[in-house]
Amino acid sequence: MTGIDEVLRHGQVRSVFQPIVDLDSGAVVAYEALARGPQGPLERPDLLFAAAREAGRLRELDELCRRTALRTAITTGVLEPLTLFVNVEPEVLDTAPLEELLAIGAAAPRGLQVVLEITERAIAARPAELLATVQRLREAGWRIALDDVGADDLSLAFMPLLRPDIVKLDLRLVQQRPGPEVAEIMNAVNAEAERAGTVVLAEGIEHEGHLKTARALGATLGQGWLFGRPGEALVPGLPTAPLQLRTPPATRRQDSPFACLPVGTPVRRSTKALLIEVSKHLEREAMRLGSTCTVVAAFQEARHFTPATAHRYRELADRVGFVAAIGQGLDAEPVAGVRGADLDPGDVVRGEWDVAVLAPHFAAALLARDLGDTGVDRERTFEFALTYDREVVADAAQALMSRVLPQDAVRHVAADAAAGGSDGDAGAAPAPGGAPGRRASDTTERTLRRALAATGNGVAISDVTRPDQPLVYVNTAFERLAGLRAEEVLGRNCRFLQGEGTDPAAAARLRSAIAEGREARETLLNYRGPERTPWWNEVYVAPVFDDDGRLVQYIGVQNDVTDQVDAQERLRAEHERSQSYLRELERLAYLDPLTGLLNRRRLAESLETTLQEARGAGTGVAVLYLDLDGFKQVNDDHGHAVGDALLQVVADRLRTRLGDGELVARLGGDEFLVIVPGVGRESGRAEAERLADELAEALAEPATTDRGTVDVRVSIGVSAYPQDGASFDRLVHAADQRMYRTKHGADVGAGR
Repeated sequence: MTGIDEVLRHGQVRSVFQPIVDLDSGAVVAYEALARGPQGPLERPDLLFAAAREAGRLRELDELCRRTALRTAITTGVLEPLTLFVNVEPEVLDTAPLEELLAIGAAAPRGLQVVLEITERAIAARPAELLATVQRLREAGWRIALDDVGADDLSLAFMPLLRPDIVKLDLRLVQQRPGPEVAEIMNAVNAEAERAGTVVLAEGIEHEGHLKTARALGATLGQGWLFGRPGEALVPGLPTAPLQLRTPPATRRQDSPFACLPVGTPVRRSTKALLIEVSKHLEREAMRLGSTCTVVAAFQEARHFTPATAHRYRELADRVGFVAAIGQGLDAEPVAGVRGADLDPGDVVRGEWDVAVLAPHFAAALLARDLGDTGVDRERTFEFALTYDREVVADAAQALMSRVLPQDAVRHVAADAAAGGSDGDAGAAPAPGGAPGRRASDTTERTLRRALAATGNGVAISDVTRPDQPLVYVNTAFERLAGLRAEEVLGRNCRFLQGEGTDPAAAARLRSAIAEGREARETLLNYRGPERTPWWNEVYVAPVFDDDGRLVQYIGVQNDVTDQVDAQERLRAEHERSQSYLRELERLAYLDPLTGLLNRRRLAESLETTLQEARGAGTGVAVLYLDLDGFKQVNDDHGHAVGDALLQVVADRLRTRLGDGELVARLGGDEFLVIVPGVGRESGRAEAERLADELAEALAEPATTDRGTVDVRVSIGVSAYPQDGASFDRLVHAADQRMYRTKHGADVGAGR
């Protein structure tokens, strides 16, 4: 079986060519050289290059494929007016001699136009090397194509930076059903074509339906099986024509972003305080633009890349296509997902503060130069320009990108950190779920951070290994809930959310759970922003342990439940009102509204209960029937208001005189009834007679009202269980009869 070593030893690669057609004329304008291995398991290019990569011989294979492509193209007939498309692997840009690439172009027959195809992977992997290579190749007459546009958002992010002559749409754009993503790519590519004259080439055209879609997407060139499959010979029977491309963009090479400003650009002066806010505004614009945006910034020194800045740039890396931050003392990855570089002290950019934001539909840059002030940092003065000129922004971004370290340097730093070396990012927050200082720039962590950034719940992570357990990460939702930016909360304990009215017991339960390393959930009254607006926070906290089982962090998930708490409070208040209404209804149903005594209905129920208890206990029950003497005359002489006042005085005197177990009720008008439980079964009536005398004496005292003193007397009749009956009606009737006789002086010896 042929292996990669044998392939390279014997040069066993071949080139096949696929035509590229002008969609308007149908003429072939170019051929793309595609590599193939020998027949067998390495014939497919993906398997061939994977084997070379694994064996550490990728550079040799890539160089062999390019030489073979040019030699075979010439012998096959890819000559003027045709154009030749060739590829380069991004990993070999720093090891493949640039002169070897240039020699390929120089060896081509006179007039043969060569286009180098570059993917977004190449720019992301080695931005400095790629941009330098592209500039040299352009100076030598080569043209540049950005390949697989649409396969990844990075292709759109890098398109304004690379300024390609040709944009190759990924085949899925013409082969799949249109959707929002396709529309976004179409808008970005068409804007670049209209603005810069970039030619759009659609891949994967296999039938007339694909061709119509390609035209609709704005393509003027096409490639696919409809025009010819890759083969070792050129497609016969098709006319040829030259590929008309725009005039190559002017080569502008500047040492620094500030030097990219055109002569005569107005330059202003300001302290650092204003420029900080301008920088943050540009960062927010980049967040809005999302994954098709590139952000490159220079911070002079690592000390200016503060923990708050690190947090913002981590958030940028989660949302934006490509983010780079350079400065003296910064390493290859100053924070997870952010590319970086350590500036030499003599580098001209060391004296600048630059932020460039570039996207398909937006370009802006803050370009500032330090004037050398000393003293308070925020008061240092800069001269600066804020530009939206797309070409100037692209030039400035290129100047910064030319210093960004390659991807393998990032992996090297990550490996050093994992092995216990310097993490180079003492001010940055550790990754969620990892130990402090731990680096993780892989796809899984980036996806996790993007998910945390996108969630609507507030997420905060505190470092419990440090004094006061400061916050080291908060997501955007937490910033909204807290009403403060990340840089205002990082490094603080989250108790700043609490205030007057926060339940100390609930806060104590959370502290206890954290101290014990367990989960907890509480609902607390918190306060938002400088205005201290109250809101209810349902917070869930959970511990995070490192690989050794040591508690290192706590993650808290916040949810604004103010509406639910308010609804529950309204429901509770409504319930209390309902209970109050029920109590009032019960009072009205069972109590006399004037005196507050029991009414006849309630007294009847109470007496029946008392009689049942007496039967069980073997005791008696006495009933006293009271009727005021001369009450009608009081109403006639003084009015009903005085009569009502007199009834209230009588009720108060009865309540005061009677014991706790004795019941008193108003039957109506001027009639009252008293129930006395627990009397003797044989002596109950006599006991009731004695109580009746006491009550008559108490009620005989003059009553004071608003209209003077009123004299009143009372007639009382008594009955007793079991002698006079065993029901409410029998006992009340007997007492009523005796009261009547007493009132009219006809005592028959059965009572008063």
